[in-house]
Amino acid sequence: MSDTNPKYRSLFEPVTLPNGIQLKNRFSLNPITLNASTSEGYVTDDDIAYAKRRSNTAPLQVTTATYIEEYAQLFEYGPSIRNDTYIEGLSRLASAMKQNGAKAIVQLTHAGRFARITLKDFGVVYGPSPMHLMSPVEHNVLEMSKRKIHHVIQQYADATRRAIQAGFDGVEISNAQRLLPQQFFSTFSNHRTDEYGPQSVENRARFGVEVMQAVQKVVDEEHAENFIIGFRGTPEETRGDSVGYTVDEFNEYFDRLLDVANVQYFAIASWGHDIFREKVRAGKHKGELINDMVHNHMKGKVPVIATGGINSADKALEASQHADMVGASSMFITEPDFVEKLQNGHEDQIDLSLTKEKWDDLKIPQSAFKDIVEFMDFGGSLSKQTRDEIRSETKQTDVDYFNKYQ
Repeated sequence: MSDTNPKYRSLFEPVTLPNGIQLKNRFSLNPITLNASTSEGYVTDDDIAYAKRRSNTAPLQVTTATYIEEYAQLFEYGPSIRNDTYIEGLSRLASAMKQNGAKAIVQLTHAGRFARITLKDFGVVYGPSPMHLMSPVEHNVLEMSKRKIHHVIQQYADATRRAIQAGFDGVEISNAQRLLPQQFFSTFSNHRTDEYGPQSVENRARFGVEVMQAVQKVVDEEHAENFIIGFRGTPEETRGDSVGYTVDEFNEYFDRLLDVANVQYFAIASWGHDIFREKVRAGKHKGELINDMVHNHMKGKVPVIATGGINSADKALEASQHADMVGASSMFITEPDFVEKLQNGHEDQIDLSLTKEKWDDLKIPQSAFKDIVEFMDFGGSLSKQTRDEIRSETKQTDVDYFNKYQ
C-alpha cells in the first residue's frame, strides 16, 4: 500500500461481507461471456487459461452466465451447470479462479424468453406470459405453467448443489438485464393472472424470492459454511414514458429476498454507457443517482457493487463514492493487471489496448466474445480500435473454433 497513489488508497481498503468474509480490496471481476466453452456447455482448456491469467484481478470473481437447463441458454458457447456431468470441468474453473486467493462465484442464469440459442435449437422459448416477438426471428413465447415454474426453481437449487460440489465459494443469482427473474418482476413481460402475476410487488417478486429460498435451503442442507449467495439486479426498468418497475419497487424486492436468504452482496447491472452514472428516469426520485438510491437503502444490509463502464482509476474512484465495491469486466480483458498496477503506484502503465501480439499473453481465445462485441459497442468500455480488433479476430477464427469443439 505504501507505493499506492494516496488518491486511490480508498480502493484498497478491505470489505467485509455480512458472513464475516473479508475481501482485501474493493474490486470485483464481473461476469463476461467468453464463449470458449463447447456447444454443449462444457468447460474447455481455453476457459481455464483465461481464468488463470485473471486470477489476480480482484478478490471477488464471478463467472460468465452459466445456464441451468437447456431452455435457459443465451450464448452459443457459454458454460452450463445443468447436470452432474458438468461438475468436473466447473471444478477446474473454480480452482483456476481461486489460485491467488480470490473468492470464486458461479453465476446461475436462465434467459427465459431471451434464450436465443434455445430458440435456435428447439424453436421455442418460454417466459412468465405468452408473447409474440419478431426478434431475432418471428416466434411465440410460451407461458410457464406453475409446474414449470417449480421445475425451474428446483433447477436453481440443483445447480447450487453442483456449485458447492465443484468447489465454488458461492453462487450469484442474476435478476439483471432481462433474465428470467427480472421478466417476472417487470410489468412489461409479466401479464399473468395468478399469484406470480403483476398485481403487486409481492406477486411479481414471488418467483425470485422462491428461487433464493431454494438456493438457501441447499446451502443449509450441504452445511456449506460461509458460502456466498450473491445477487445481480437492474434497479429500474423504463421504456420511454412507460415504467416496468421503479427503484423503490426493486429495493422492496431485495428486502423480500433478505427475508428468505443470507444474501452477501448486491451488484448493480444494466445495458448502456457508464451505467454507474445512470440517474432515475421515472417516479418521485427522477434525476437522482440510481447507485445512491440503492446504496443508501442497502447500508447496514449488504455491500453494493457498482458496475458498467468502469475502465480507469478515476472512474473506479468516482463509482466507489456511491457504492461499497466497483466491478469491471471489459477492462480486465485487455488489462488483467489493472488492480496490481494501480496498487503499486504504476497507474501510468495501465494499458487497455489490444494488439495481435498481446493475444497470447492475455490468454484470449481467438474466437472469444463473438456474441457480445455488439454489447461492448453499447458500453464503450474498450476503445473502438480494440473492439474492432476483437471483431476482426472473431470473424477470422469462428469457423476453426466451431470445428474444434463440435
